[in-house]
Amino acid sequence: MDERALVKKLNRGSRSALDAAVKRFTPYVSAVILRALAGRACREDVEELCADVFVALWANAPGLDPELGLRPWLAAVARNKATDWLRRCRPTAPIPDNAPDPTPGPEELAQRREQSARLWAAVDGLGEPDRTLFLRYYYEGDKLKTIAAELGLSQTAAKQRLFRGRKALKAALQEGVETS
Repeated sequence: MDERALVKKLNRGSRSALDAAVKRFTPYVSAVILRALAGRACREDVEELCADVFVALWANAPGLDPELGLRPWLAAVARNKATDWLRRCRPTAPIPDNAPDPTPGPEELAQRREQSARLWAAVDGLGEPDRTLFLRYYYEGDKLKTIAAELGLSQTAAKQRLFRGRKALKAALQEGVETS
């Protein structure tokens, strides 16, 4: 059976035509995938990608043009599937031996706790309604419009209070911190 007749049968949803296409074009599709992957995949990956190409063939069979044949379409889909696989399965670089340990040590943990305590003390030192505004906006994630309305403030006034509060917290956190 020639390619045009095969495509016409695929257009009509013939499973026997799909079986014939798989049998006839598997070596070709595998070769296209192997070339695109350039030896960066195992046999099972190639087989899986090849199966994905034929699944795509079945899904797109009604729209195929019998005059164009199957080879160019299968080659394009096979290259695209291989390229997608390479993007997904990009090998990661090994971690160098001299890379810093991602887990913080006891000294860093103590510094973080101290900084956190200073931050909470600074927030507690804000007057009302600034403290409530700050906690609800930054900690609880409430919308500024909602908080402002509940506190009897305009949205502009709430923004201004947040700005001033950030400046006050920054100043409080920088007190006692040595600058190099």
